[in-house]
Amino acid sequence: MTDAPEPPTASAPRNRHLVDFAPLKASPAFARLWIGGLISGIGTFVSSVAVGLQIYDMTESTFMVGLVGGVALVPMIVAGLWGGVLADVFDRRRVLIISALVAWASVLGLVALSVWEAIEAGDGSHAPVWPFYVVTTINSVAGTIMMATRGSVVGRILPPEMVSRANALNGISFGTMLTVGPALAGVLAATVGLPWTFAVDALLFTAGFLGIWTLPALPRLGEPVEAGWHVLVEGMHFLRRSPNIRLSFIVDIVAMTFGRPYVLFPALGATIIGGASLTVGALTAAGAVGTALASLFSGPVARIHRHGVAISRAITAYGVFVLLFGVGAWAMTRIDHTAGEGWGGIYWPALIVLGLAMAGMGASDEVSAIFRGSMIIQAAPDEMRGRLQGVFIVVVTGGPRIGDLYAGIFASAVALWCPPLFGGLLIIGLIAVLTRAQRGWREYDARNPTP
Repeated sequence: MTDAPEPPTASAPRNRHLVDFAPLKASPAFARLWIGGLISGIGTFVSSVAVGLQIYDMTESTFMVGLVGGVALVPMIVAGLWGGVLADVFDRRRVLIISALVAWASVLGLVALSVWEAIEAGDGSHAPVWPFYVVTTINSVAGTIMMATRGSVVGRILPPEMVSRANALNGISFGTMLTVGPALAGVLAATVGLPWTFAVDALLFTAGFLGIWTLPALPRLGEPVEAGWHVLVEGMHFLRRSPNIRLSFIVDIVAMTFGRPYVLFPALGATIIGGASLTVGALTAAGAVGTALASLFSGPVARIHRHGVAISRAITAYGVFVLLFGVGAWAMTRIDHTAGEGWGGIYWPALIVLGLAMAGMGASDEVSAIFRGSMIIQAAPDEMRGRLQGVFIVVVTGGPRIGDLYAGIFASAVALWCPPLFGGLLIIGLIAVLTRAQRGWREYDARNPTP
């Protein structure tokens, strides 16, 4: 995956293996934005878990909990596209501030609704559920606009050679959020109650807002334009003329459509592995650990310039780990493992094999994400970055949901091992075909980026 060796420099040290914190030193604005995003992101995961606990406590329905994401999906897609337009038309700092204030207000709304439910529960009844859907959808829309805008800001506050290292740092922050946030939510919900749990998110959000508030002004570069459909259409036309960026979206859709075994975890915990919720938590955590480890050992990314090749190899490796997950699940159905059950009723060999596959998937996906994110920022002109980040968010939002549908249908029709086993083979084959057909992708060089 690495290129030919180059002379060591201050910006790309030859022997670095661990994550490079140079972007934090190079740009105090990026450092404040990253640290604030990490802290507030933990709060976001706290609330996402707390909302599920709150609605289940009110309804005792898994379907009603699942509606939280379903109701917000279409508004999030629209917000991703239009958030990108706003980021390319207006001052990005101002867009971030306004969307952050809306998100903050929605979290305070969740605090109020949770207090209302606590009062109603004390009287033996329940508050209506629909306000929770409305407020969480507003929160998701505001958060999506923030994501699209934040992604387009990085290229303005960091030099180009720092972008891939900044994306690696984002992997560390995401792994930390995914690990700490849900765990903290569980502890807070069990000890101080759900209203205070939401209040902790509102408190942590302060750090993220301060990181945004201290950004410099980031007005549009070039001629001013008015927001409208023509701006969105212009972005779509640019994407059509940008084969490398377009293919980076396509390969990610392939990976997320055929390589998402998460919906299988409850059934695996109930049948093949045992352990129920313990197994679900362990497999989810294994993926997050893989993501964090890939970011921790991301030092070499500064010396890798053939980003198209790097993405292809990373997603191919992702497909191999998906295939390993499917083969492991299939093998366990052929083994009488009741005698090997240990603590918690878990068949540990199966959990270890599938956990390693999940860690490999998390690590390879993070490597792919580092270079895909870098390609968008480096190859696109600044005035297009917001719209491309918006499309990117639509991809990363919609792809996993298509993947969940694929896995659910094939698991129900055939067996639990079927979606990952055949999905891994499809990923490997499709990536080989798609990337071989586009020479510019294979020759893409970050030192001379072309969209």
